[in-house]
Amino acid sequence: MATVDSKNVEAAVQAVVVAEVFLDDLEAVVPAEVDLTDRKGAVPAKVDLADLEAAKSTNDPKKAKDVQVQEFWPLWKLTLMALPQLGVQVMWIILGSNAAPYLKHLGAPDFLATLNNIAGPVTGFFMGPLVGSWSDRSTSGYGRRRPIIIGGLISTMIAGILYAGSEKVLPDGAAIWLAAPMYWVLDVTINIFQTPFRALVSDKASTDQQVPMQAVFVITISVGNYIAYSLMKIYDDPTSHMLELMLIVFAINSVCVGIMMIVASEIPFARSADAPKESLCSPVINIVRSVKGMSAAFFFLSLVQCFVWVGNGTWAMYGQQWFTSSVFRGDNSDDATKGELEAYGQGVDAFGTGGQIRSAVQLVISMGLLTVLIWTHFPKKFLYAPLLFMGAVFTFLASFAVGQHNAFAIVCFVFSILPELACFAIPYGLVAKWNKEAENEGKTVSTALQMSLLNCCITVGQQIGTLTLTLFETSLTLQDSLTAIFTVAGVAYALAGAGALFLKDGSDNQTAAK
Repeated sequence: MATVDSKNVEAAVQAVVVAEVFLDDLEAVVPAEVDLTDRKGAVPAKVDLADLEAAKSTNDPKKAKDVQVQEFWPLWKLTLMALPQLGVQVMWIILGSNAAPYLKHLGAPDFLATLNNIAGPVTGFFMGPLVGSWSDRSTSGYGRRRPIIIGGLISTMIAGILYAGSEKVLPDGAAIWLAAPMYWVLDVTINIFQTPFRALVSDKASTDQQVPMQAVFVITISVGNYIAYSLMKIYDDPTSHMLELMLIVFAINSVCVGIMMIVASEIPFARSADAPKESLCSPVINIVRSVKGMSAAFFFLSLVQCFVWVGNGTWAMYGQQWFTSSVFRGDNSDDATKGELEAYGQGVDAFGTGGQIRSAVQLVISMGLLTVLIWTHFPKKFLYAPLLFMGAVFTFLASFAVGQHNAFAIVCFVFSILPELACFAIPYGLVAKWNKEAENEGKTVSTALQMSLLNCCITVGQQIGTLTLTLFETSLTLQDSLTAIFTVAGVAYALAGAGALFLKDGSDNQTAAK
């Protein structure tokens, strides 16, 4: 990881990375006789690059701390590095919203179509930490993060085409036998693909840029959401056009990753000569060792995240079904009537419209959140908790008050985004800041692993929601089951909001490493 002298860059960050200010501050620290050639625009100052490279290549935090000036990446370049998150968000929205309806379209009963959604939580729970640990210790000559991102993208494209094109390669009635297992494979490859995103940006960002960059991720996600909801409005029944949608999604992801590859550069990680050799079990061992060193504050933050994602997962995976089945009373199964099919199309269209508005609201609020995070020291837990409580209110309204009122349903769906935008910015920003401060003190940290553990909280929350809905569907109608699971989601948001009030809000270096 790159080290940072926060005093040298604080003025630049507060002025939205004005280059002249940074240069003035840096000139006072680095001897004038030391020359520097700009390294891909990342170090706009004079510095002994040999010392910097040597400190990083050994991955020795204490040696790296002795280098007083780090390579500096302006926010606009860090934002371009974050673009792959946009592409993967488009993919998650289209896959998550249509996963159960697609399998139902292929012939699966309601409860089995829902049960297959455990693929994401199960694979994500295991793959995220493993890939994060692997990424932290990769010695590839192309860097720690980028090779994994490229490999993940290619494997995701292969798995996605097989999943979405199952009806093209197998006869009627048999496509589900390819689509269902390929959905599991697809979830594995996407987790490989997305895990290093935030760690790559965290590697390059300074301490004061950590929280703002997590808010930038939220903005990127909101743009991805808008694109995804717009794509779904192209077709009355997206499940009948999954292959076309997936090809568009892969084109978007390829462009985003291509831009990231052009902008980003990495110094290969080199283990010290006395470092122990790593075996196939090393990632698991490293995870256990790292987890043992984490403090109670990090685990409490993780618990809050689990509750948040019971609610977020319910809206993300079953929001479209709520519109089509509960609000519009539609159906897309083979035995559906013409009226039910038309109502289903209307529900998909309303869901897409609500999603577009939701994404715009998310973008506006994210910009406000970014402003607060950059320019104020307002306690972050007092930003986080109210947004979670508001999510609970709108989820309860969706359960008990909306009925078949289209406009009211859209309002609840739009403002259900509040907990999601908060949980993608504040917790990750806190962890990134804690890790960077611990690194500056010469402690060993594992940023990618901790980011992936927070992602595991996503999978745990989604798992709870999916299994609970599956249980409801074994004895209730789909409409009643959706009402019940949205009630559970509202309770989870309320519990998360209460927990957020007790989060450690300030610097806590012991959280990242001991």
